[in-house]
Amino acid sequence: MNNKSKKEERTWIEEIEIAGSELVERVKELVKEGNVRRLIIRNSSGDLLMEIPLTAGVMVGGAFTIVAPVLAALGAMAALLAKVKVEIVRIKEEDKE
Repeated sequence: MNNKSKKEERTWIEEIEIAGSELVERVKELVKEGNVRRLIIRNSSGDLLMEIPLTAGVMVGGAFTIVAPVLAALGAMAALLAKVKVEIVRIKEEDKE
């Protein structure tokens, strides 16, 4: 018999609206949280600007060197935008019996 517990992933999406000047700092905070799978950045009218997939290794290790080029692009983009919408796709693993 296999006594290992099975894990079930639950995914949900949260949407926040922030000033462009706060974008880079907020993305850094979200990466540190560790349960973010993907970030989708849209302008105030809802057009897709950037989608950032975050792998489990990046989230767990907090490897900002891997995300550094993305943060640089976000900084440049944020300077041009007054407000952005960020869709945060989160995951949570739960034991399944």
